[in-house]
Amino acid sequence: MKGLANFFNLDRIKNYLKDSLIELKKVKWLTRQETINLTLEVLIFSFIFLVIYGIFDYLFVSLLFRI
Repeated sequence: MKGLANFFNLDRIKNYLKDSLIELKKVKWLTRQETINLTLEVLIFSFIFLVIYGIFDYLFVSLLFRI
């Protein structure tokens, strides 16, 4: 039972939360413009990949039904 009581030790939880906040303050967060630019890059890449995938899918299906 002592192990379970130690697991729920409030001092450990407080230290963990305090250390987590300290680490979050060290993080370099993206600016709004950086977030928008990176989101657009992902959307553009996804669209290009979708088009290429669609073309190959169409070609392979066409070849499959010709056989």
